[in-house]
Formats: sequence, C-alpha cells, structure tokens
Amino acid sequence: MRASTSLSFLSAGAALAAGTQNITEWMATSYLSKSVNLSRNYANGVLYRGIEFAYNKTQDQAYLDFIEAQMSPVVDDSGELIDYNLSKKISLDDLRIGTNFLALWAATGEEKYKLGADTLRRQIDLTPRNEGGGMWHRDPTYPNQMWLDGIYMSTNFYALYTAWFDADNATAWDDIMLQFDLIEEHCLRPDGLLVHGYDHSKTAVWADPETGAAPLVWNRALGWYFMSLVDILDYFPTAHPGWNKNLDRFKKLAQALKEFQDESGGWWLIMNDEYPSDPRNYIESSGSAMFTYGFLKGMRMGYLEKDTYSSTAEKGYGCLVDDFITKNDNGTLNWEGTVEVGSLSSNGSFEYYVSVPIQLNDIKGAGSFMYASYEVEGY
Repeated sequence: MRASTSLSFLSAGAALAAGTQNITEWMATSYLSKSVNLSRNYANGVLYRGIEFAYNKTQDQAYLDFIEAQMSPVVDDSGELIDYNLSKKISLDDLRIGTNFLALWAATGEEKYKLGADTLRRQIDLTPRNEGGGMWHRDPTYPNQMWLDGIYMSTNFYALYTAWFDADNATAWDDIMLQFDLIEEHCLRPDGLLVHGYDHSKTAVWADPETGAAPLVWNRALGWYFMSLVDILDYFPTAHPGWNKNLDRFKKLAQALKEFQDESGGWWLIMNDEYPSDPRNYIESSGSAMFTYGFLKGMRMGYLEKDTYSSTAEKGYGCLVDDFITKNDNGTLNWEGTVEVGSLSSNGSFEYYVSVPIQLNDIKGAGSFMYASYEVEGY
C-alpha cells in the first residue's frame, strides 16, 4: 500500500550526501497550520519533538511558541496534569510527554514544566510491577504485560530525568536496565527481531503458554524500541555496564532490520517471514521512519559503520520521501501511510493488525519522519 507523491525532491542519495533539503521545517511548518488537539498523549509528544528538531535547526521562535502553546494548557503551575487520575489508570504511555516537559523547561525556564516532569517521575514509583520487576504497560487494563512501545515511553524519560536530577541513583539506573533485560528475555526471536510484547502471567489470549510472548513482530512497536535503544545512550552513564549492553542490542537489532528491509526501502507492517507475501500486508510509514532515524543517528554517533548501513538508511529515507509525502495546493505537506494504532488489547493476530485503518497526517508518523529528516539535514 504505497502513497502517491506530487513532490519533486533531490534523490534520497543526493539529499543524504549534500544535506540541501529543508524537509524537516517544511513538515514542521505544515503541522503548525493543521489542527492538533491539545493533549499530553504520547503521539503529541512525538510530534512536538519533531517540531523541536526544526527549532534546533533554525532557531525560528515560531516553532518554540507552537510547542509552548500546545503544552502549557496540559499542566498547571503546580505541576498537576489535566485528566490525570492515577487511582483510575496508570499508563506508561503518559510518561512520553515527560521528555517534552524537560526540553521545554530547559528552553524557557518556566518552572511548571519541570514540576510536570516531577509528577510523571513519581508515577514510575507507583506503577505496578510483574513478578520479574517489569512495569505493567497499563494498570488495570494490561496486568503483568510489557510492550516494546512501553519501553520507549517510559525508560527514555526515566533515564533523562535521572541523568539531570538524580545521577548518582544506582538503583534507578539498574531498574531502567531491568526493563530492557526483561523485554529482551521474553520477546527476542532467533532472527534478531522482537515481538510486540509479553504477558508475564501467560494468561492473555495471545500469550505463548511457555514464554508469554506475543506471536507477531509489529513494525511500529519495534520502531519504538529501536529508537529507545539509540536515544537512551545519550544520557545513560557510560560507566554502567548497561550502556555497553544496550549498545550491543542496538547494533544487533540494526543488523536484523537491515536484513528485513524490503526492496522498496521500507519495512512491512507485520515483519514475520510468512507475512510479507500476504496481499493484506503493506509497507507502513511510521515504523519505516523510526528505523530510518535509528540507522541515521546510529551512524552519526559512530555506533554503526557507514560502509555497512548507509545504503540501508538511504533506501529507507528515499522510501519515506518518495512514497509517503504529498503536497497540498497551499504548499503544506501531508504525511501518509501510518497505521492508526496497534494494541495487544486485541487477539494479537495478523488479521487484527491489518484491519486497523491508515490515518492521514498521523502525528506519530510525521513526528518520526522529522526525526529522520533532522538527522539528514541538521548536522
């Protein structure tokens, strides 16, 4: 399922080599004119991070003003969050916006954003754990379950907060690593990919009776995890053994993802070997953007060899630009090809994942595309 394009860009290879495109801010500016709901949802956090990259690249105050206008209403001066009631729901998804709070606090000095991050840090201590010590993805909806999605939502904020405000807390660093250790233990497949999640109690309808693992590799869940691995190396202490452990995990996953890349440059919605040939499967844009970002940042940071992975990143970025961007008459861009959701509240079947609709201008996909574009253009 490939989106048409009405844009004329340099080839992806030329853009990667020359860095002459300005698609990061073009896409960011496009979303300044779209209707974005005020929310502290994780999807909004992804979009705001992409627009933050446009601000970092240009220092255009309009981007920072937009982010603050969106985020200021979701937290009050005392750090309390709108629609936040831990007696009814504790969700790892809520933690994603914490990194945005910290970035906005650093940029503006406005104390309420630091207080909002403090509120979310306290949530981590209240989150139920399974018997292995893994944080439940959501209480009460998903007891004992850990998802790849939740690793990205929780550990990166947890690590950034600890690095900035509690760097000597060895217990916190060990706890962060435990989350990765558990997800790798239960979700890693022999081919190097990881399935969507696992149920420690092995009672979910989709759970393997021996391992508790979900059956399928959903590309966006794996994309969240790939980004989590590469981003957390920015602020995890290098003296901790977990830094090298996660670097090794990132490199091994990069190798597997390279092998599973489609000839189009993208990655299939469901990546298990038996499904790319199914006509209901399709190249999905948000996971493909996340993988491309991970490859590009990994090479920039020196974690991945350019001779090995530059072609993978080039093909991936070319697919994103050529197949998933369209241009409106007013000059703004659309982002296409992103599946609306993927949840283990389902039966975890292939039929479920391919039944979920694709959403035009999905902010999770557009934000992730801006991550990748910033790596192409921002350095």
